[in-house]
Amino acid sequence: MASSKNRLAVASGTIGILPLQDAVLFPNTVIPLAVVKKPGIQLVEEALREGKSIGLCLLRDREIEEPVPDDVHRIGTIGVIQKMLKVPDGTLRCIVAGQQVFHVEQYTQEQPYMVATYTESPDVTVENEELVAMQRNLAGLFQKLLSFLPQAPREMEMEVQNITDPNVLSYFVASTMRLDTADRQALLEERDTAKRMRKLTMMLTKELEVVELGHKIQSDIQREMEKNQREFYLRQQLRAIQEELGEVDPQQAEANELRTKIDEAKMPEEARKTADRELERLSRVPQASPEYSVIRTYLDWLIQLPWNTETADHIEMDKARAILDEDHYDLDKIKDRIVEYLAVGKLKKRLTGPILCFVGPPGVGKTSLGHSIARAMGRKFVRLSVGGVRDEAEIRGHRRTYIGAMPGTIVRSMRDAGTKNPVMMIDEIDKVGADFRGDPQSALLEVLDPEQNVNFRDHYVDLPFDLSHVLFICTANALDTVSPALRDRMEIIQLAGYTELEKMQIAKRYLLAKQRAANGLKESQAQISDGALRTIISEYTREAGVRNLERQIGTVFRKIARRVASEPQFKARVKPENVNEYLGKQQFFNEARKRVASVGVATGMVVTSVGGDIVFIETQAMPGTGKLVLTGQLGDVMKESAQAAVSFLRSRSAELGLSEDYFAKHDVHVHVPAGATPKDGPSAGITIATSIASVLTGIKVDPTIAMTGEITLTGQVLPIGGLKEKVLGAKRAGISKVLYPKRNEVDLDDIPKEVRETMELHSVEQLSEVFEYALGKRLIVPTVFENGRRASNVVPMHRNGSVKRSRVHRAPARKARR
Repeated sequence: MASSKNRLAVASGTIGILPLQDAVLFPNTVIPLAVVKKPGIQLVEEALREGKSIGLCLLRDREIEEPVPDDVHRIGTIGVIQKMLKVPDGTLRCIVAGQQVFHVEQYTQEQPYMVATYTESPDVTVENEELVAMQRNLAGLFQKLLSFLPQAPREMEMEVQNITDPNVLSYFVASTMRLDTADRQALLEERDTAKRMRKLTMMLTKELEVVELGHKIQSDIQREMEKNQREFYLRQQLRAIQEELGEVDPQQAEANELRTKIDEAKMPEEARKTADRELERLSRVPQASPEYSVIRTYLDWLIQLPWNTETADHIEMDKARAILDEDHYDLDKIKDRIVEYLAVGKLKKRLTGPILCFVGPPGVGKTSLGHSIARAMGRKFVRLSVGGVRDEAEIRGHRRTYIGAMPGTIVRSMRDAGTKNPVMMIDEIDKVGADFRGDPQSALLEVLDPEQNVNFRDHYVDLPFDLSHVLFICTANALDTVSPALRDRMEIIQLAGYTELEKMQIAKRYLLAKQRAANGLKESQAQISDGALRTIISEYTREAGVRNLERQIGTVFRKIARRVASEPQFKARVKPENVNEYLGKQQFFNEARKRVASVGVATGMVVTSVGGDIVFIETQAMPGTGKLVLTGQLGDVMKESAQAAVSFLRSRSAELGLSEDYFAKHDVHVHVPAGATPKDGPSAGITIATSIASVLTGIKVDPTIAMTGEITLTGQVLPIGGLKEKVLGAKRAGISKVLYPKRNEVDLDDIPKEVRETMELHSVEQLSEVFEYALGKRLIVPTVFENGRRASNVVPMHRNGSVKRSRVHRAPARKARR
């Protein structure tokens, strides 16, 4: 049987309103309030002085500083001020007890504080079995919630048990639960007791689920901590007992030492689990067992790796450039690129991007650039050479199942560096081989890929190791042997050879002081003049770099040191005329004139792994059946260039003054000396054609000229690569004039200014121009295009090689450019 219990009379009247920012007062509950604003202070003082109650209503927006009636909720609670304390700053601290819920009818005053007419809003309670069940369920849930809160007073649980009124219970639970202010206001505005209790039960159930989950998490953490603490405590006790009895087990002591080192290594979670598992195995394996040393070695490697040890970067642009200038002469473009790379890393707070690869001949400073980069950044520097490596396991390591297994060079280098972000230079990457044991270049793909090396896995360690913080720098002498996939992961920076002037500056700034100190000499005891240096460079070395130059300077200083050791007062000054006293007879000669003194010899230019150089191409014609003989270990491309040259000259045989059957009755033999060295490439095309033309016409080639360029069957000269290296090599060999393809004019800016000023560099478009420069006269008329059609290639000629003028070919004879 249900019954309704409501108040018989509803009170009304006028009451002062105190807006609350983030609190809701429920009937039959007490809350502390801090009143800080003047209207509220005045209202509280008057109410306390006159013994009046006040109305407490929640603000709709707690950020409002000066509320008006529309900013306040219409439903609130009548409160009685039980205690009030005035703070020295003028604000009030009050204890207010809630009495009855009321509804604001109309505001009658806004200043100095709000006053409104109101009517009470009594609870609507229908007493039935459902309400009783909800009341008991709510009390049970609240008591369960209190059991998870050890800081809650025990009296609170007893008070819940003693409350019989459902309204009082709902207000008590709502006032003590952790609820949002909006949820509290919604409960206050709900005047139906059953509905209010249903809402409160849902909120309490959600809060209980959260508390239970948090309690479970806390229990798991506490259990794990207790386990670790218990294990630590027991181990400490065991160690103390063993020490007290003098029975310390060496194996156990070693295990304890390893456990301490593992704790200090700060390994990632996966590595730590593996280390703990292996340490547990170690403690069970007898020391005499072979497995013991295997596990112990593996643990030593895990402990020594820099899992979290990192060097702080100190990147300052001016300082970085100053260090590069201090360590290296010239190389401005390379230095600018390195500084740009460091600048991007400084802005991004991390050096990422392509792997730098320095490509150039030996002795040009590739490895020392890596040292300078590490010094400019304040990082550790580690170098590993992969030249001649043919086994993939050298990079990735051997699996632990093999006897004598060990990590690969990458992990070993990280161990040696002692930090996870060193500058790692991988030297001679172009000399990595491949055989049945695997391809090391493929293993390097993962190492040098920023997207993959975050989880680099060495076969021996068998754990992911982060290489993404490492600054990799590679070096190579040539890129021909580097796989396209590996080349794609690197940014190629070319370092060409040095000129004689640059070698002079490098020797004066760096090499002399370095070798003088290496041999224990003072500057006053050993001096080398500029002329002597120039003699050493030109007559005792012929290289793109300065390694042999440094070696020769060291030889001079050693001989001086020997003399100073026996005669302390001896002082040496090396001059051009006495260089041979220290280095012996001259080792290199400019033999271009001698080698090209015969008909049929032309000078070409090549690029090798040690820099640019010149090559002599020799041709002889002899009676025969029209065969073309090619010797000198030539590659297929170079052979095709020779065939193209012969075909072009055969098509112009009339212009060359040859009989129509000349090529049918003569064999042509083209030879490139240094037959033990393989040679290939199309850039020797114009040199081969010039050599053959020299034999056919009996005219010697200008010995001061070297040339490079690919040819076509129509006599056009096509562009080639490596012009800078070739010109520098020709300069070192004593060549003063160079012929190069016209389309390579864009590469002239790369050639040092002093070389351009001391050499004659002529661009050519057709073989006719090449012959004019090299042989001294126009042998053939260049191909003429009229109205989009090519004129006949057959042109009548005089016996002396000059062209018979005709109406079709009116091109004037062209003077050789100087």
